[in-house]
Amino acid sequence: MDKILEAVVMSSYPNNVKQGLVRRVIEAAKQPMDSEQCWSMLELSTKLYLTGDTKYKREIGREVLEVYGHYHPEEFEEFFNVLFLRSLLQEGYGPLGKRSHYVLDYIQLGLQFVLESPSANSIFSLLRIEVLRKVCERPSPKQCAKISKLLTQHPQCIPTGKHQVLFCQQLIRCIGQFQCISEGEEDIMEFLEQVNKVSGLLQRIWRTQTSAILPSLKELFTIISSTEEQEAPSNALASVVQFVPLELMDGVIRNLTNDDSITDVQMMTAIGRMIDWVSWPLGKNIDKWIIALLKGLAAVKKFSILIEVTLSKIEKVFSKLLYPIVREGALSVLQYMLLSFQHSHEAFHLLLPHIPRLVASLKKEDSNSAASSLEQLAELIHCMFFRFSGFPDLYEPVLEAVKALPIPNEDRIKHLLGQNAWTSQKNELACFYPRLASKSETGKIGLINLGNTCYMNSIIQSLFMASDFRHSVLNLTEGNSQPLMTKLQWLFAFLEHSQRPAISPESFLSASWPPWFTPGAQQDCSEYLKYLLDRLHEEEKTGKRIYQKLKESSLMSQAMEHHYLNKTLIEKMFGGKMMTKIRCLKCLNVSSREEAFTDLSLAFPPVDRHMDESTSVLPVEEIGPQFVEHPENASQLTGSPWIQRKPLVAKDPAASLMPAETLGCQEPGEAANPLSDNAVVMDAAKDPLLTYREQARAPKDSRSVPDLINYFLSPERLTAENKYHCEKCASLQDAEKVAELTEGPHYLILTLLRFSFDPRTMKRKKILDNVSIPVVLKLPVLVAPEETEEVCRTGKDRAALESGFMSVVYDLCSVVVHSGISSESGHYYCYSRECTDTVPHGQPRDEALKPASDKQLDFEIQWYLFNDTRVSFSSFESVSNVTSFFPKDTAYVLFYRQRPGRQSCPLHQALAEAGCLHGEPPLHKDLMEAISKDNILYLQEQEKEARNRAAYISALPKSPLWWRDFDRDKDDDSSPGGCGPATGGSGSGSFHGLVF
Repeated sequence: MDKILEAVVMSSYPNNVKQGLVRRVIEAAKQPMDSEQCWSMLELSTKLYLTGDTKYKREIGREVLEVYGHYHPEEFEEFFNVLFLRSLLQEGYGPLGKRSHYVLDYIQLGLQFVLESPSANSIFSLLRIEVLRKVCERPSPKQCAKISKLLTQHPQCIPTGKHQVLFCQQLIRCIGQFQCISEGEEDIMEFLEQVNKVSGLLQRIWRTQTSAILPSLKELFTIISSTEEQEAPSNALASVVQFVPLELMDGVIRNLTNDDSITDVQMMTAIGRMIDWVSWPLGKNIDKWIIALLKGLAAVKKFSILIEVTLSKIEKVFSKLLYPIVREGALSVLQYMLLSFQHSHEAFHLLLPHIPRLVASLKKEDSNSAASSLEQLAELIHCMFFRFSGFPDLYEPVLEAVKALPIPNEDRIKHLLGQNAWTSQKNELACFYPRLASKSETGKIGLINLGNTCYMNSIIQSLFMASDFRHSVLNLTEGNSQPLMTKLQWLFAFLEHSQRPAISPESFLSASWPPWFTPGAQQDCSEYLKYLLDRLHEEEKTGKRIYQKLKESSLMSQAMEHHYLNKTLIEKMFGGKMMTKIRCLKCLNVSSREEAFTDLSLAFPPVDRHMDESTSVLPVEEIGPQFVEHPENASQLTGSPWIQRKPLVAKDPAASLMPAETLGCQEPGEAANPLSDNAVVMDAAKDPLLTYREQARAPKDSRSVPDLINYFLSPERLTAENKYHCEKCASLQDAEKVAELTEGPHYLILTLLRFSFDPRTMKRKKILDNVSIPVVLKLPVLVAPEETEEVCRTGKDRAALESGFMSVVYDLCSVVVHSGISSESGHYYCYSRECTDTVPHGQPRDEALKPASDKQLDFEIQWYLFNDTRVSFSSFESVSNVTSFFPKDTAYVLFYRQRPGRQSCPLHQALAEAGCLHGEPPLHKDLMEAISKDNILYLQEQEKEARNRAAYISALPKSPLWWRDFDRDKDDDSSPGGCGPATGGSGSGSFHGLVF
């Protein structure tokens, strides 16, 4: 019968014809048969199954084996013996020892018929040894899957005792070498199924023998931490981790992170390869293990590993969000990586170019997975905006992309940031940041944040960019007796000449820190600025003055020169004067007091008060009976200082009449050169009150800096509980108080009083109103009699004498921005530019100033954005629009520099001339030597860091080679099929482009 069957199978007849003949043979096999005939049929069926060159032949062999195993069990048991199986497994089948791919399938098929036989235990013992030997030979994924299928169906064949632990370890070694050699979807699905069978066997073993888990995990870590392998281990290892009980996680991670035998390079390699596992589809709990190991490394302060791995892998993790099948785990890992990386913006900024594209893709996908991920991503982005504010130029495209998505409240943001940070002590990360970097392309140097010290950094950068002040500080002589000023000189010198991308202001912080400030807490930058200027002023005022005198100017009278030389540097640069007058509304007696200031604190007008004509500062005779009771004899007011026309604050009309790019000082009906000194005089002669009122006009739903100054200078009624005690009346009377600027400072500092106490909530709140900032500002300054005569004599006009006021023009040079909603939190950064005079050195002072062009004055001057260690190019447009894009980012402290001109005080003209003529002053010897030594030290640090990073990078894990990675994601939008943004992970080709 075996000859007949073999002849039929080997014949050239069609399969349907042969099938009928085969059926007859199989039916006949169910009848009693002698042993010799059974052996012949079993040998033929074995030959067909193991060596058949077609699926049909193997199928015939299988059917015959099953029939004989079922109907002739004794003969089958005798044939399917231990010696035969050992020979089959060790030597192969046939005289040539051919190793068939179907041996394991054959054994699994036959085992079911000998389970109750006396030889069963011997067969099981043989298979326990042989499967261990097989996995040690590193079989293919297909063969490993067959072993797993065999052992899953017949667990009696699983190795026991020490061999079981070894078997698990060797099986993990096999998985580490799995590679999918085809890109076809069917092949990928088959590969995934094979891996799941193998890892499923491990799960089965671990369930019954938990003692095998830890040795298995140790072997797994050995594989992924190896730096000697040429090829990275397969991401299929991710399938192993998903079956490890989560209750073991804490102990495993603790043992790993505290094992001194594991080097940093090994640990970095291991965690890098684990992060690659987020691309393994259908895996469970993989993200939990990755995050647990990251947290474990943070707990033992392995920050260098975390930093390197995060920066090298975060973009790859982010790219996985495009693919629904791995999105959930990838998003979990991304969230932890970003929320924990709080010492620097570097990780988040790596993702900025990719975020708009991903958001667009998720919106296009239109699935529940995409919608949920979009909301979580938007929350994450806003957390990063909150933590690393001050990059409007970088964040604008991202903000535009997520503007339609929900915004988390501040409590939620603080909660997320607070529970994920690696450490609360920022200085523990100081040695890791800034990483290897070169000086900013701007040529400017940043300041390292020493723990919520951005309030100081922004003020220092603003003062440094005040070039006249910087020149004066750098020009201080060696060996002076002003310790704080000396520290500021050293800090400015390093900001000017260091080769570092950022320097630490630690020494200056300790010297200038107000004693009531809480260490490590955010502080008010305005409060710090006032304290700093006051300290510097008092230090010089008490006799520790070392400031080198400016060259005497021929324009300065003897009295003026004496007055000037007796001023401190702070007074010369930032000091102004203001006259406060109070008039009794009963007797009309006026008392006045002049006081000095270094900044003007500008309050916001009440919500229902707009800076229109009804509230503008007008001459007394025009205010009206509701404010002033006119005296019976009006002539008694003649000659009174109160009767002088009190002009409003000058606001550049272009701020409201034209875009910021074309902002100028042109008044209605002005001549061709709007910035010339003649133009200012013409306006004053025409009607300074009308000019100021026209400039101060703004839409009723907006505020501007001139609005706030105008409100500051507006008359204040003192009534009810605020009545004024009039000495002449000897009683409390209604009165009117008004402030007038009598001397404009060289640098005008304006603080917008955005923080106020809310008695309802018992908390300080912030006014988030957008305030437009003019690049050029005009201030009305009261002209003293002697100054009026001087101005009229040199300028040959009497406009100032007739009006009592003159326009002093200021150019914007710095804006300190506060990001946040509370003075005790948030972040400070600043925009600055160099404000220098454009007066040619050879131009006589008595000629009208003729700058080259308006554009050169205001818009060709480069703006910079200073945000702690980061310095970047910016523009006035960014300054103007920052609050529009980021409502919590509001201008807080403004620095304006007085423009030299006939209207400016001779003192300021001489100061400007000196700075213009002398340029950057040379530094004294000790300071130059200190900077030179530090630059050499920095070069050595760079070289050492470069070597260390090269070693780290060379040890970083590479993506598995059995499948392409997402490096092509940036360019393969046009590739067909795929778990692409619009496919939702379904349809044909849904695994195309997937990285394992």
